[in-house]
Amino acid sequence: MLGRDLPWRFRILVDDAADHDRGSRQPNRVSLAPAKPRHVLLRRTRSARVRPGIMRRLLTPTVVCLWLALACQNPSAKPASEHLTVFAASSLTEAFAELGEAFARKEHSLPPKFAVAGSQSLRLQIEQGAQADVFASANGDHMSALASSGIIAQPEIFAYNELVLIVPKDNPASIREFEDLPRARRLVVGTPAVPIGMYTRELLRRAEHTFGRAFASSVRKHVVSEESNVRLVRAKVEMGEADAAIVYRTDATDRVQTIEIPASLNVRAGYQIGLVGSEPTGLAKRWMLFISSPAGRTILARHGFATP
Repeated sequence: MLGRDLPWRFRILVDDAADHDRGSRQPNRVSLAPAKPRHVLLRRTRSARVRPGIMRRLLTPTVVCLWLALACQNPSAKPASEHLTVFAASSLTEAFAELGEAFARKEHSLPPKFAVAGSQSLRLQIEQGAQADVFASANGDHMSALASSGIIAQPEIFAYNELVLIVPKDNPASIREFEDLPRARRLVVGTPAVPIGMYTRELLRRAEHTFGRAFASSVRKHVVSEESNVRLVRAKVEMGEADAAIVYRTDATDRVQTIEIPASLNVRAGYQIGLVGSEPTGLAKRWMLFISSPAGRTILARHGFATP
């Protein structure tokens, strides 16, 4: 028959692979193909490929799961949206900047945002609804006003400062000690509303009892400017626009000469700090604890503050 009549150089090839690849249900085809003796002919089939769209659908859930797993491995990281806003008296500028950097390293958080100005200005902003987590004032009067209205609860003293007399480097009025203050023809002080102004007036009242009314009267009539914060008071001396000024010890720099005030006359300024609002954040509470910690007190002392 057909199979017996075929020459030896022909054989039957069953095309199963091709039919299966095409999904065909047709019966196997018989084809005649030349073949070499003792060799088997192999038909090449297409290799399996994954389409790009399918690959992306497979990989995307995997990538998301890996990202979530890595994020969960660092539970101490704070969300980027968690900020701490601190309102602070201008005399705390450098000390709080260093405290903020140390606190951020400890908490693995963003550094606090600071608003520095005269304490009376900051108090007014808070009363008008400014967003603040913590308020640090250079005296207790402004803090007491906020506490009495329920805006701040349980303020506490965290640092102390004191007053010094500063004069320009060339000292045009030849002031050598505090008793020489009447020689100043241009004296700059703080306004009555700011803590440095309040403390200066208390100092002059004490000096009047010690040196007499003429001393105090001469000093007061030579006041040529009243500034809204202690940094502006110091700036007048640095720029040569004043013969003398009264500032905090922590604000006396190497750009001016510093003259000590007798301890019997000096005024000790107590700095108070408190949480703003009825629902303080955990970060704000930890800032309060850090300020009074050994590390916080060391930084304050480095900037010239005394601590409780």
